[in-house]
Amino acid sequence: MIVSAARVRAYVALGANLDDPLATVNAAFADLARLPGCTLVAESSRYRTAPVGVGRQPDYINAVAALDTTLSPEALLAALLDLECRHGRTRHTPLAARTLDLDLLLWGGAQIQTPELQLPHPRMHLRAFVLAPLAELAPTLVLPGHGPIDALLASVAHQAITRL
Repeated sequence: MIVSAARVRAYVALGANLDDPLATVNAAFADLARLPGCTLVAESSRYRTAPVGVGRQPDYINAVAALDTTLSPEALLAALLDLECRHGRTRHTPLAARTLDLDLLLWGGAQIQTPELQLPHPRMHLRAFVLAPLAELAPTLVLPGHGPIDALLASVAHQAITRL
């Protein structure tokens, strides 16, 4: 695991739509708080959202976490994937319903493009279920290459999302 002395603010999207998704998201926040090299700084509200880009699936519960971390982006991603597995996540079919989905959205101001990791997350600017909870935690955030979060949120206002 790669760590550094400097702490970096990272944002992680949480989502679930199988079993008891609200309980799963709440448990995932507790798991994030216990990750070595990470401090859970803030949790967004939980949101109920319709699935995007897929056929019939149950609604999702979504949220965003702010973490201060000494982990590298790659080490943090590996820890997130491990948490997904511990919550029963399988990756047999893209965009399938899931017990837990954890997406690394931002790691400081890093811009990374590798087969394993893309930062900022490549589709976050298109999704109300990411932007609304992220805007709660970082209302003045400017997404590299896309602009201010409030303008991006306005552009996805047509997507169904309900704050719980």
